[in-house]
Amino acid sequence: MKKRARGPLFEVRHSAIHGYGVFALRRIRKGTTVTEYLGERVSHAEADARYEDKDPNDNHTFLFTVDARTVIDGGVDGNEARFINHGCDPNCESTTLDKRIFVEAIRTIQPGEELAYDYQIERDPEDPPNVDEIFACRCGAAKCRGSMLVARKAPRKAPRKKTARSGRTGKAKRRGAGR
Repeated sequence: MKKRARGPLFEVRHSAIHGYGVFALRRIRKGTTVTEYLGERVSHAEADARYEDKDPNDNHTFLFTVDARTVIDGGVDGNEARFINHGCDPNCESTTLDKRIFVEAIRTIQPGEELAYDYQIERDPEDPPNVDEIFACRCGAAKCRGSMLVARKAPRKAPRKKTARSGRTGKAKRRGAGR
């Protein structure tokens, strides 16, 4: 029995989110490895040097951090993976295997649907005050956090004082409450 050749999983075309995007051409099942993020592998210092003259208010980048030593520059010898946009309610996620970056479907994706994963761009102490504006998210998700950056950590609450009567702190935990 002959196997039919299947067509490509996706195509690159204009996106309502930002610039170009990657769109499913056929159903992509949850757990499918959609593509590998390719490009030139460089050090963090080289990546910084390549883009040091870039407008600081421009968030457009094809850099993907692999580990503490390596960055993939999808702008040099990269593939279509560099056009997958950020989304706060993503249908994909990036995974690392043997220092290679893959994009995998985390739910079934229907034909015509744009692929997206959460960029989770790390915050840096040297970020400009308008960093959230620079990396503003335009995904349109119902629970969009408004930024492609990792969410700011909520300030830690001071521990509640113990009451003299019970030795307990604060309110009682409701039964059936989640973890």
